[in-house]
Amino acid sequence: MNNLSDFYLNLQEPNKSCLLALKDIILHQDSEITNEMKYGMPFFCYKGKMFCYLWVHKKYQKPYLGIVEGQHIHHPNLIIENRSRMKIMLFEPEEDLPITTIEDLIQQALDLYKSGKIATR
Repeated sequence: MNNLSDFYLNLQEPNKSCLLALKDIILHQDSEITNEMKYGMPFFCYKGKMFCYLWVHKKYQKPYLGIVEGQHIHHPNLIIENRSRMKIMLFEPEEDLPITTIEDLIQQALDLYKSGKIATR
């Protein structure tokens, strides 16, 4: 077992299933996406550059998707809270995931790197 596997396996339901489903959705968006453990969190990298991550919100105890360069993405489901760069999308772990919305946000984040707006490596 590695730290990344341990992270997902040690979560409690329903957050565990929700974050595992989010992981699969993210990894299926592009063959160059990798899932790595950084700062004790599961990060997703595109060509080695961190672009999003998964976590559980301390206050709300709900899983969320964090977009590293979220300040460049304008979407009603993203919230910034006290962050200047990143935005997050909270999920209700016992409800169906809004897959189309998630895929759209991931593609918008990837487009920042693919277009060169955010440099890779």
